[in-house]
Amino acid sequence: MIQMRKFKTLITRQGSGSKDDKSPTDELARTPSPVEPIRYKSEAREFSNDPAAEAEIIDSIEKDYFNDEDFDGSEFELLKMPELEKIELGKLTADRDRLRRQRQAVSKKVSDVVLENQSSYSRELQRVTDLQASLQTANIICTNGRRQLAMAKQGFTVASLSILANYRRRQQLLSLMKSLHTIKTLQQTDIRLREMLEEEDYPGAIQLCLECQKAASTFRHYKCITELSSKLQDTLEMIEEQLDQALAKTCINFDVKHYEKVQTAYTLLGKTQTAMDQLHMHFTSAIHNSAFTIVVGYVELMSGSEDTNFQKMQYKDLCSHVTTDTYIPCLVDLCKALWEVMKSYYKTIEWHEANEDPISPMAKEQIEEAVGTDMEASFNRRYIKTKLEHGLTRIWQDVQQKVKIFLLGTDLSNFKYDDFIHVLDLVNRLIRVGEEFCGSKSESLHDSLRQQSLNYFKNYHRSRLDELQMFLENEGWELCPVKANFTITNLHEFRFVRLTSMAPRGDSSNQSSPSTRSGTRDSFFNRFGDHGSPFDQRMDDEEAEDMIGTNGVEDIDDESHGNDDSDDSDVPDELKQDFIDELTEEKPTRSLRKRRSLNKGPVPILANTTLNVLRLFGKYMQMMAVLKPIAFDVVLCMSQLFDYYLFAVYTFFATDMNDSFGLSLSNRIRTTLKRISDNMIQHEPPPGMLPNPMENRERIGFPHVSPIVELTGIEQLHGLAERIVGTESLVFLAEQFQLLQPHLESVIPSSKKPFLQQFYSQTVSVASELRRPVYRGVASRCILFERMLQLMCTVKWDIRDIMSQHSTYVDVLLQDFVIFSARLDEVGKRVSIPVPVYNILWGHLVRLANRTFVEGFASAKKCSNEGRALMQLDFQQFLLKLEKLTEVRPIPDKEFVETYVKAYYLSEADMEQWIKDHREYSAKQLLSLVTCAVSSKKARQRLTGIVEELERTRAR
Repeated sequence: MIQMRKFKTLITRQGSGSKDDKSPTDELARTPSPVEPIRYKSEAREFSNDPAAEAEIIDSIEKDYFNDEDFDGSEFELLKMPELEKIELGKLTADRDRLRRQRQAVSKKVSDVVLENQSSYSRELQRVTDLQASLQTANIICTNGRRQLAMAKQGFTVASLSILANYRRRQQLLSLMKSLHTIKTLQQTDIRLREMLEEEDYPGAIQLCLECQKAASTFRHYKCITELSSKLQDTLEMIEEQLDQALAKTCINFDVKHYEKVQTAYTLLGKTQTAMDQLHMHFTSAIHNSAFTIVVGYVELMSGSEDTNFQKMQYKDLCSHVTTDTYIPCLVDLCKALWEVMKSYYKTIEWHEANEDPISPMAKEQIEEAVGTDMEASFNRRYIKTKLEHGLTRIWQDVQQKVKIFLLGTDLSNFKYDDFIHVLDLVNRLIRVGEEFCGSKSESLHDSLRQQSLNYFKNYHRSRLDELQMFLENEGWELCPVKANFTITNLHEFRFVRLTSMAPRGDSSNQSSPSTRSGTRDSFFNRFGDHGSPFDQRMDDEEAEDMIGTNGVEDIDDESHGNDDSDDSDVPDELKQDFIDELTEEKPTRSLRKRRSLNKGPVPILANTTLNVLRLFGKYMQMMAVLKPIAFDVVLCMSQLFDYYLFAVYTFFATDMNDSFGLSLSNRIRTTLKRISDNMIQHEPPPGMLPNPMENRERIGFPHVSPIVELTGIEQLHGLAERIVGTESLVFLAEQFQLLQPHLESVIPSSKKPFLQQFYSQTVSVASELRRPVYRGVASRCILFERMLQLMCTVKWDIRDIMSQHSTYVDVLLQDFVIFSARLDEVGKRVSIPVPVYNILWGHLVRLANRTFVEGFASAKKCSNEGRALMQLDFQQFLLKLEKLTEVRPIPDKEFVETYVKAYYLSEADMEQWIKDHREYSAKQLLSLVTCAVSSKKARQRLTGIVEELERTRAR
């Protein structure tokens, strides 16, 4: 089958070609094939005379016979046969005949091809025989020629010597001509050197000059070379001068190819160390010249005076002439210019680290001759590395000094807030660049920054405190509409909080080499290595928002678009209208559960002043980001803003609290208020003493509530709506301040963190506790508990019959509670009442009522067992009706009343211990209990003495 595939290709080629084009393969095909004799003559006769039939049979052969040299046709045909049960004899016979015809056709075709090519084979064999005879003749000719050449060699010796002498003279003349050409070339070298210098091909120029000097040394025996050697030395010195100028250019705009040429040139000269020393001098000059050029340009632009020669002024004096209008543009350009110098130095170090062996292949040999041994080259590399590392600090100190002089040359205390933030942001970016550049902490810049910042911030904070006092004293405590999901992150000043998720940017670590620093993706030298600078006006959003926020005053609803949970359907005005509509459809006796569901909406309660304070927080935090040296001072000022707001809310809404029944301020609130009053509030001096101006300058005036705020009307529950807005805005302010704690802790020194933690634990957390004294002032005056006490005093408790009807004072009290509930609903139409406020209000009312019960029971001079039953009946009736008015559970001070009533039933022995264990009751209440419950005069006297002793102990 392998032969069949080969013959198939041959047959195809034979059929496509002409009959005259015959190859040796055709001759071979004419040889009769011994493989298969023609056994089936009848079949051979069928197509022996029909080429078309023969070609058709060959084309019918399956392609598988020609695909593989190891093809087994028998196996192939057997595999094609069906299973034994399905074999059809007729089909099998037909397949056998088909294969037989195909084999016969192939055999006949092969024989024909062999016979056709036999004549070609004969001709080729004849050509081979003729070639063999020609080779034998050539061999004989070569042998004769060599024999004759040997004879000629022996016969021409004298002539050969003459030829050699002439050749030597010719070579000497050629050497002389070469020397003359070299001398001519040396005379024309000067022109080529100048061309190479214009092309800034310094290595090529130096290499050419050194080669010329070497050639001049070789031909120094010529008189014309002496003058040329002197001229080449002058040219080399001129190249060094231009090379120094080219080295200075790399300090401003570093170019890798340019610097590589310069370094290779210095290496060719063998002055690598000198080049590095010169480079540092050029960097120092570049810093000074760049700073001076920038500042003097702005000063001359704005001076308008032609008489003053600013070019002769010192840099420090020039900085004092910069106007406030051009201060920021000048600082930006100054930082950009100094950045270019530092970036060039940074790239210089990178180049030397990446190219420890800057020798080009073309100058390898010349440099080896110039620098000497490998040991010297290694010493040069160490020298360069050490010099560059030490130069980092030196370069940064020069940059730092120039910026420091510029900063201190102008008083920034009168700058606008945004302008001052911009200045500090630029300096802060420069400090970060310096830290990345050489790991320096930039103490000099920090000191100047702190000095300017303290001057500015002291005036700024004092103005903000006065402004806050004005806002508070003119605040009407009306509800400021905001969206339900409003937080500080919706304010424009807190956009950086959303972007950084309250995670402050960590300081870059101190790293000793540029290769280490450049590994960080956020490196300034990576981000702005090719174009731009860190001091461009437009930086990436994250850093720009992190470092400096815009002092926008957009509408809060527009600012809140940053929260993805915002929805137009939760506009506060619409919510408030829906709330009012639902309230108007309810009666005063409506279900408390529905009222609570209405009042515990998620809309924050805050006033316009609260928004101003929050915005101030945002501005102060922006200042902290760029005022890191005084970050703790800024935190102190933020705490003062919160302190004064808290003190004002207390002063406005909690000073009218009634301390009857012993319900006074908690120790935490009292301590906090005293600290604020002693440290911040300006009080009137005692009579006869003059105010201290220095002390008053650091203090802020005592806040006074605005006259438009009505806090006395009983119909409005003594200004409950205003109290809710004021107090809940303080609570909201405290909650937002809590969110800032992680960020504040991250920007202040570790030694100051205890102060911040103490402030949050003792002041910020007190804000929610201020609800109790504020709403206690409402609860103590909206119900006339004195009238209830007078009604209780008219009740006779020494009755002899058990009463089935409670006393009338209970109905009067409950009616007052119903009226209070209705008025509370009316207030709820103006401002949503949060659940904690609702619970505190009702808690105060119930607690005051229960203490009034005890006080009324204690007013009884005599009390019988039936009277005690009436007391329990009155109190139970009160509790039963109260449960329908409020869902406050458990009832406050319920045990206070029940325990007091049950004490009437104690024995004389148990009464003494009971008095000692229950010091929450007043001396009057205990004495009344002793008088009514103890029948023995001696026991009464003894128990009275115990009560009086306890009262003296409590007073101490």
